[in-house]
Amino acid sequence: MTAASPLILHHLNNSRSQRILWLLEELGADYEIKHYQRDAKTNLAPQSLKAVHPLGRAPIITHGDTTLAESGAIIEYLIDEFGGQFKPTSNREALNQYRYWMHFAEGSLMPPLVARLVLSKAKEKASPFFMKPVVAKVVDAITSAYYGPNLKASLDYVDSYLKENEWFAGECLSGADFQMSFPLEAMQGRVGKGQYAAIDAWVNKIHSRDAYQRGLEKGGEYAYA
Repeated sequence: MTAASPLILHHLNNSRSQRILWLLEELGADYEIKHYQRDAKTNLAPQSLKAVHPLGRAPIITHGDTTLAESGAIIEYLIDEFGGQFKPTSNREALNQYRYWMHFAEGSLMPPLVARLVLSKAKEKASPFFMKPVVAKVVDAITSAYYGPNLKASLDYVDSYLKENEWFAGECLSGADFQMSFPLEAMQGRVGKGQYAAIDAWVNKIHSRDAYQRGLEKGGEYAYA
């Protein structure tokens, strides 16, 4: 890779790649954006993303001969590549929190959010019509027995943590905050605002940052801001 190697973010609207745009703006990185649009009917990513990475899921970055997917991996790569300013190094506890929240975002918080979304879509699209009440009953039972309580426990924990901490890993903005931004924005979009005051305040805080607003302007359509 040479110093002149272009950094390209393959950006899908209404997706996790918005947090990568925010990070790139905070870093002051020189980068290009290639825009991709979700299918209007299925809401899935276009097949053209598979030409960049076999799984065809955003975000993806290409940087010289490096192609990298998965938000957490991309965040860590970019932080390392551009000087390490958003990774705690001198404080052991902050570093431990950094590692924890980097994994918590997709390992614990996103799965019940995604499951609730998929189940709600199944409930809406149940066919034939006389099956709708049956499907609705099954979906509601699954949600109330597992996904609902699981999500509530995670959100209660995050909200409690943010009542005591300004950022997710130490006293400064870090990669953990970029990683946690999408699930908390998505939660607000699907569960609503007003139930978790500390989460709402944290999301408002990141949305007020100049770099976040620049990323939003460059990224285009984003339903969660």
